[in-house]
Amino acid sequence: MGVPSTALFTDHYELTMLQAALAAGTAERRSVFEVFTRRLPPGRRYGVVAGTGRVLDAVENFRFDEQVLTFLGERRIVDRPTLDWLADYHFGGDIWGYPEGEVYFPGSPLLRVEGTFAECVLLETVILSILNHDSAIAAAASRMASAAGDRPLIEMGARRTHELGAVAASRAAYIGGFASTSDLAAGFRYDIPTVGTAAHAFTLLHDSETDAFRAQVDSLGRGTTLLVDTYDVAEAVRRAVEVAGPELGAVRIDSGDLLLVAHRVRQQLDEMGATGTRITVTSDLDEYAIASLAAAPVDAYGVGTQLVTGSGQPTASMVYKLVARAAATDPEAPLVPVAKRATGGKTSIGGRKWAARRLDADGVAEAEVVGTGPVPDSLADRQLLVQLVKGGAVVAREPLDMARARHAAARANLPLSATQLSRGEPVLPTEYV
Repeated sequence: MGVPSTALFTDHYELTMLQAALAAGTAERRSVFEVFTRRLPPGRRYGVVAGTGRVLDAVENFRFDEQVLTFLGERRIVDRPTLDWLADYHFGGDIWGYPEGEVYFPGSPLLRVEGTFAECVLLETVILSILNHDSAIAAAASRMASAAGDRPLIEMGARRTHELGAVAASRAAYIGGFASTSDLAAGFRYDIPTVGTAAHAFTLLHDSETDAFRAQVDSLGRGTTLLVDTYDVAEAVRRAVEVAGPELGAVRIDSGDLLLVAHRVRQQLDEMGATGTRITVTSDLDEYAIASLAAAPVDAYGVGTQLVTGSGQPTASMVYKLVARAAATDPEAPLVPVAKRATGGKTSIGGRKWAARRLDADGVAEAEVVGTGPVPDSLADRQLLVQLVKGGAVVAREPLDMARARHAAARANLPLSATQLSRGEPVLPTEYV
């Protein structure tokens, strides 16, 4: 069975634009589209590029097979000449973009898609749906990872979102700094470490909490994590150590005043000789709750709902705009900058853009520089866009761990104020030259 087509992950008007452009003779004009955001979500100091690898897969599989063409024809969405054109569709242009895991700011040209108008316009919706979702999740994950410091984070939000969205969210969270996921589909598809032990239902299944703990330890070993807040936490901790001994791997707390309970549990564990037993906390955590637990004796955090919903910002508000097009269908015709000039904050800047990050004397990022002319010599080695697709072929696939490491490095290169959770402006200004 072949890889499913992504061609219908698009909007109706992409195809009607194509039909009209084919009829007008403008469909083959060389064009440049760019993905950018005009502003960051409130309170965010930087954005995180995530979903690039999924975009490359989607572009590669954007084909109109017989079943898709039949659907379009029966619904009379486009005419016969357009269906014939779509039957041979394969993106043959070039794509440049910020590498996955990189940070971005308002106006950053995150992705640049070049080719004919016809082949580029069809990709708008699928590219935006991936980048907007994944980048929003990665940004939330990054903020949570900053708040957590060296303590590992577990992604566990699969049951709080769409089943396929959960897999993408796990991938984005891993890029943003999470260490593992509870979602097995994400582990299978993207080789993300998976973890999990037992829920309250397992304790309630047994005749006593001691029986439940003993069954889990017998099955998973003394290094397992026992859930201790089904009934009475202090009594559960006592039983957990009695069953597993001081070699007990960890206890998990999923309710209550986590700061207070964590201190009490740590003291109880130490008094019972389980000084190496770790404490994991869950229960509707977000970056603010994680930051509030910085002084608590907590060893790991599990995050679900707030992560997979972008911690209140489920989209990155990216747009896909035509910024240049050829003066004629001749492949050698010069590119003409174009831009929307409407009022209401939805203007854009025309021209094929480059981007670079300027550093201060200490090597810390101080500005995002975006331009359409020659790149200044001082910024030549600081350019951000890399080629992802050349002549329709993907040229920049990479392991997910590379994107994860890139993000950690990019975030570390930002001013310290980037990690502040209070509302504020983007940590770097965007300068246009």
